Amino acid sequence: MTAEHRARLWRAVFLCCLGLPACGAGSHPAAAAPCDEACQDNVAVRGIRTVLKYAFNFTVQGKPVGAQNWTTKCLPLNGSQGSAHVVGDATSNAVQGASFVDLSFDFQGCSYAAPPDPAAEQNFTVTLGGVITEQGTLAVQPSSTTALLLHSEALDVQGSVYDPPLDYAVTGCVLDLNQNGNAVAGTLCERAVGFTF
Repeated sequence: MTAEHRARLWRAVFLCCLGLPACGAGSHPAAAAPCDEACQDNVAVRGIRTVLKYAFNFTVQGKPVGAQNWTTKCLPLNGSQGSAHVVGDATSNAVQGASFVDLSFDFQGCSYAAPPDPAAEQNFTVTLGGVITEQGTLAVQPSSTTALLLHSEALDVQGSVYDPPLDYAVTGCVLDLNQNGNAVAGTLCERAVGFTF
């Protein structure tokens, strides 16, 4: 290749790079959109629902049907370890592939940190205090649909939500949620909330 051909090749590469936003720099994900109060509430509710799921899995799941009375420790966070006390009733129907629950979850500083996720709204670290009741149907097989009512008269939620993380705290809030399949909607502190798994 002659010197003239090399010079033309370099000029072509240079002109090509001028037309690209970052020649050779690789692609970077777009920054997460700002997360307002409604967005933060929705992420917090996702966290609340996740804590309920894990408390159920570590206490009631796999236990005999009927009366339930179990306590589990939660994630140690900030030097303290909270707990979840679950009482109530749980039955199942193998033909329907469903469990029927009427449970009360008493959270005492119960923490959970979601594993890091590329989706900003999937990131949270929450600590719950208060009692949440859970009534309805939990799907065990695809032939059934989860249908739950979740309620708390006074729920405390502290931690962080979203990515980059934003501090989050509510105290003594009424929680009313309805889960139908993968959709969760309702109110927290009288503000409309919702998300889809």
